[in-house]
Amino acid sequence: MSLRNDLAGVLARDARYSIHAYAFVFESLEFAKGQKKRAHGRARGGSRSSSRHVDGRELCDGARRVAIEQYGLMALTVLALWGVHSTSDLGEIVYNLIGSGELEKMPSDARADFDDVFDFDDAFRLGFNLALGEVA
Repeated sequence: MSLRNDLAGVLARDARYSIHAYAFVFESLEFAKGQKKRAHGRARGGSRSSSRHVDGRELCDGARRVAIEQYGLMALTVLALWGVHSTSDLGEIVYNLIGSGELEKMPSDARADFDDVFDFDDAFRLGFNLALGEVA
């Protein structure tokens, strides 16, 4: 089954975000999980679900890194085309997915965890320094 079919109900209930935004959040989630696993090493004896859980800040950081890696200077533009203008939008998408049963949340998770994690302009525009060669 395709992602579009899996998320048809979510897309029908909230048309603010493109299917691409949802795919991007899933990709960012997997990236963030991988980063957390590498940072903490392989935990022995912990439950799989708790060791793979990421919080709002971790997911937003993963999204920032994935967007920069994949889209570079165009990240801000690409995300805007998908309806994603802030980390709060990432939270809206995540909570749409939680509401549909596609994702689960921990008792300590809150929608507000995604609010104002970082400024998109700072993260995607101001973080780049272009080096221009000398003109002959």
